[in-house]
Amino acid sequence: MLRFDDLQLFVRAADLGSLSAAARVMDLSAAVASAALKRIEQHLGARLLARSTRSLRLTAEGEGFLEYARAALSSLDEGRRLLTSGQDQVSGVLQLSAPSDLGRNLLLPWLDAFQREHPGLTVRLLLGDRIADLFKQPVDIALRYGEPEDSSLVALPIAADNRRVLCASPDYLARRGEPHQLEQLAQHNCLLYMLGSRVHDRWGFHDGKREVSLTVSGDRFSDDADVVRRWAVAGAGIAYKSWLDVSTDVLAGRLKILLPHLQCERAPLNLLCAHRAQLSKPINLLRDMLQARCGQLTARFPFSTGAGH
Repeated sequence: MLRFDDLQLFVRAADLGSLSAAARVMDLSAAVASAALKRIEQHLGARLLARSTRSLRLTAEGEGFLEYARAALSSLDEGRRLLTSGQDQVSGVLQLSAPSDLGRNLLLPWLDAFQREHPGLTVRLLLGDRIADLFKQPVDIALRYGEPEDSSLVALPIAADNRRVLCASPDYLARRGEPHQLEQLAQHNCLLYMLGSRVHDRWGFHDGKREVSLTVSGDRFSDDADVVRRWAVAGAGIAYKSWLDVSTDVLAGRLKILLPHLQCERAPLNLLCAHRAQLSKPINLLRDMLQARCGQLTARFPFSTGAGH
């Protein structure tokens, strides 16, 4: 099989009229250049260059082969340029699983912008709050809150400083009053989230000195985190939600942060995948975009985060 660098040497030698000059241009020794030319001639079964101590000329066979060698090198260069150009573009299918609330209210517009920037990319988005089985479901990556329970998964931080917040709508607070102490939550309707058969009715806080947790109750439960957010915005009660999920509502005045002197539970957002080999260019670009967008939101916590540990 003809070697690319051997062909280059033959063409250079023909152009320069000297094998030693071609060797110098290509930073080869005279012995290596001579061996390369010998390989080509042996492979083709023909003598391409007639050499003397002072001159070099193409044989008839060499003149006939030279144009084919030039065309082959040109085609290889063009193919390399096309490959490099293709690597600069993002294309293919990106299969992503995300929590319902984050997916509907933040991720959808972010993905719209991402696809406008990379029009060759197709996105397959699966929304749900159950943990996706990355080894069985047709997804490449998953966005999930909290530390992964499966230590075999690769977890890349997206919003490591994200936390939960207590929040309610101004309408609800006008009707029921605003709690100023944790114990007063017992007098309020707390909107509860379910994952599987487990109801998350134990809410944890840190008051600057110690961990505090209490069991809350309410008249509404849902296994869809976005439903809990919608109930809170509609004035149905108090929610204990990830800041990322309610940040838009808080900044727009639809929800108000309660007990801002307390530090709520951490809710780090991670990008999960089964193997590092899955971290393709589209996924790495998506990760960078998500880190930037989430960073802008976590930087806008409208309350102190200095309490606690």
